[in-house]
Amino acid sequence: MGKVLMKGNEVIAEAAVHAGCKYYFGYPITPQSELVAYMAKRLPEVGGLFLQAESEVAAINMVYGAASAGVRVMTSSSSPGVSLKQEGISYLVGAELPAVIINVMRGGPGLGSIQPSQSDYFQATKGGGHGDYQIPVFAPATLQEIVDLMQDAFDIADRYRTPVYILGDGMLGQMMEPVEFTERKAAELPPKDWATTGTRGDGGPKITNSLRLDPDDLEKHNNHLQEKYSKIKENEVRFENYLTEDADYIVVAYGTVSRIAKNAIKKAREKGIKVGMIRPISLWPFPEKPFYETRENVKAYLTVEMSAGQMVEDVRLAVNGYKPVHFYGRTGGMVPSQEDILAEIIKMAGGDQ
Repeated sequence: MGKVLMKGNEVIAEAAVHAGCKYYFGYPITPQSELVAYMAKRLPEVGGLFLQAESEVAAINMVYGAASAGVRVMTSSSSPGVSLKQEGISYLVGAELPAVIINVMRGGPGLGSIQPSQSDYFQATKGGGHGDYQIPVFAPATLQEIVDLMQDAFDIADRYRTPVYILGDGMLGQMMEPVEFTERKAAELPPKDWATTGTRGDGGPKITNSLRLDPDDLEKHNNHLQEKYSKIKENEVRFENYLTEDADYIVVAYGTVSRIAKNAIKKAREKGIKVGMIRPISLWPFPEKPFYETRENVKAYLTVEMSAGQMVEDVRLAVNGYKPVHFYGRTGGMVPSQEDILAEIIKMAGGDQ
């Protein structure tokens, strides 16, 4: 299969099918409704099951049920809908159930707008629901990267028995680009001997549950989860360095904003400003290594986001006071332009060039 021109939301759906997802439960909300419609048509073609739930709350609990049976399952929504799913996501974490959750972010708070945003970063990377937990979060910048990351997302979910986020935005969901779906060698994953598939001579009934009334038992479980998160931090960090080798200044951006930032960086270099970019691909675990490797030599960092400033906190923690960390953000569905970012780079570098 060669390259095909597709819309972002449909790429997400088809990539999930290629990754072995045959079960989808969701509810339409702009700007990801095409993903729901695509799954409704596509999953029956591969022997799968699509079900439009009566609400986002119902959808995430259906995901819990399917994940308990050991199948590859996905749900998707946009910002307000993901907020409704948070209790169920915490239940998935507590029961250690693998699933993939898509958030095509829109402007908020509240119902906000249907325009692209990155203001759900805190929600995704800091847990989002109740309890001490983390979820791996991946932020693709191109539609082809969605294809590549989707297989990783399902594999990581199964390997660590955890939900995994794919965090996009309205631009990524609505844009069209050529993509190629290639078959990948199946990853070596642990058996799902915990799945609730009935008693078939394999040791008796299985139970999935997040309720632990004994405090000693719950603390042991939480310690186990923290050990799991340490392994994820060690093994699943992803990032891109762009022109950082000789950079005096570094822009930090993720998702679609990083694409705009690359063009601004090219313009800045034409003006003689040596600037590069660190692009986090895994938002959690956050890629601290490229900051450790650059903070001695660069003069300053500039974090650019479609938010009032959320990822910038993780950037400041990684830089740890070694150099200044500046911030530029647009909110409410406004997208920073190449000219906006270039002006901020020039300001960071000390004036007009």
